[in-house]
Amino acid sequence: MKYMFSACMRDCYDTCSIMSEIKNGKLIVRGNPDHPITQGFLCPKGALLPRWFHSNERLKSPLVREGKRGDEDFKEVSWGEALTLIKEKLQETIKEYGSESILVYKYAGDRGIVNYYFPMRLFHYLNASTIDSGICDRAGQEALKDIYGTAVGMDPEKIKEHKLLVYWGINAFWTNLHGFMLAKKGNVEIWTVDVVRTETAKRSDKFFQIRPDTDVLFALGVAKVIIEEELYDKDFVTKNVYGFEEFKNYVTRLSLNYVSQETGIKPERIKEFAREFTEKRGIIHIGYGFQRSLAGGEAVRAVAILPVLVGHKFGFIYDMKTIDKSYAEGKFLRTKPENKIPQMELTKVIESDDIKFLYIYNSNPLASYPNQNRLRRALKKSDVFVVTHDIFLTDTALFSDVVLPANTFFERLDIVDSYYHRYVLLNEPVAKGPGKSNSEVTRLIAKSLGIRVPYLYESDEDVIRKVLEANGISFEELKRRGFIKVPEGPRNWKTPSGKIEFYSQRAVSRGLGPFPEYKKFKGKYPLRLLTPTHRMTITSQYHTTHGIIDPNLYMNPEDAKVRGIKDGDKVGVFNENGRVITKVKITEDVPKGVVILYKAFWPKLLGWNANFLTTDEKVEKYGKGSAFHSTWVEVNPYG
Repeated sequence: MKYMFSACMRDCYDTCSIMSEIKNGKLIVRGNPDHPITQGFLCPKGALLPRWFHSNERLKSPLVREGKRGDEDFKEVSWGEALTLIKEKLQETIKEYGSESILVYKYAGDRGIVNYYFPMRLFHYLNASTIDSGICDRAGQEALKDIYGTAVGMDPEKIKEHKLLVYWGINAFWTNLHGFMLAKKGNVEIWTVDVVRTETAKRSDKFFQIRPDTDVLFALGVAKVIIEEELYDKDFVTKNVYGFEEFKNYVTRLSLNYVSQETGIKPERIKEFAREFTEKRGIIHIGYGFQRSLAGGEAVRAVAILPVLVGHKFGFIYDMKTIDKSYAEGKFLRTKPENKIPQMELTKVIESDDIKFLYIYNSNPLASYPNQNRLRRALKKSDVFVVTHDIFLTDTALFSDVVLPANTFFERLDIVDSYYHRYVLLNEPVAKGPGKSNSEVTRLIAKSLGIRVPYLYESDEDVIRKVLEANGISFEELKRRGFIKVPEGPRNWKTPSGKIEFYSQRAVSRGLGPFPEYKKFKGKYPLRLLTPTHRMTITSQYHTTHGIIDPNLYMNPEDAKVRGIKDGDKVGVFNENGRVITKVKITEDVPKGVVILYKAFWPKLLGWNANFLTTDEKVEKYGKGSAFHSTWVEVNPYG
């Protein structure tokens, strides 16, 4: 059989182009050698996609809950029965409580443009409440808009044109492997700035290990040296920066010794960073991890200033919005203003009884959402009717009233873009399995409700064609090649001044200072808990593929010694949100005062995950973004 074009729909930078085929009833995948980012190879996770596709744990029939929320007590029903129950509950909810008491909760578990957006057509038509996303990269998005008016940075294919790439708060060797290899193949010097000595740090030419929350101070310290030693690109800054003189006065008042004392980086190394970064006109890949903290928005604002000082118009990598996908979503179907609920307030709206019908797809919040114990208590107490559409019986499914089996991206037509590179990829159906796509289920629910709006019944191909046409892209060419690069037109800074704003008027309008500020944060417990993703997972995905890989707590030897803890011991990790029991691994890769648990393993498999401990606080003035990494815990020997 001829191979088909597939595209990895995971919530991952690389968005790989895949060549797929079925041989002897088995799915075979390989990286597309023609795709400039994928480069003919897949990451370790991508190589396991056939195991995920052929999993015996895939849901085959709709389920209706019979027992308590959280228990695996369901009965199988027909699609007709499930759809009738959903229809009746939707109609009852709208009649008794109004359409705003319906909430659709989605995220990027599947990033296919049809699979992600098309279901929203139904909920916009119903005038339901929607989620204002904030769980991933929101604080950084807002911070970059404060400086540049956009969070869209440079094309990563241009990395090879530069001498120096700084990975700031990102473990790219695990989470952006193809980008890391682009830099390596281009003989680009790599530095890493991080709290933890990650695999990326170990493979970097230089590593600057800072303390948590001090990113903003380190960046300001580097800026101070660049400005005081007059290393910056004066012509570029004079022409293109708003508020430079004020910023200069602000940073030159900083004491480099104070910066060193707080960050843990010696003054000589701060100067070394500043001088070499300027000499080599460095660019920065700004990670998502460190901006998921109470200090995250201010930190990204500070880091984003550094490439400007060396003369880059957009010298950062953070986001990449290439095409307009609004047609797929269909907001034009609404007849009432959209009620957007901040994502980090999901538990709050369930507790307040404001939501009576919750529809979840492309997401597993009962594993990925912070402060899990609070969310689970809220759902057990609430009478909200929950429908989940998923491939597997996830923890979220266990807390649902109706569970609908989904299919995988190997079984449907779709397209996808990337938040890292500028390519749109084709995804063709290569096999058939159990479950239905998000768009199929949307059409079925609309039909059961008796809705006759044609937009709710458009075929996947018609939606794809119209999205592509609106962006000047040929579907026929995409089918021939499997991917198309979207060209970048002229770009300007969308700020009040029309320049890069060191003095941020947008930040001031939200009640923030005009310049990034360093603030100290301290919790009730002595150890800072960081919860990054593991190399073999993407948040709560892939756990059915290979089980729980690494539930261990990572701790510095000094912290372990004062607590009488030895490598391999069983320990209790606890705070006001909960307590978990696991084994400890002692390593100097983790600094004193910090501990690590990898995030979002399935509690139904492990009994807990790191989000039983994480805070559900929000970065209020940065779009109410998440603050997972502003969690403090204590650790004691167990048993």
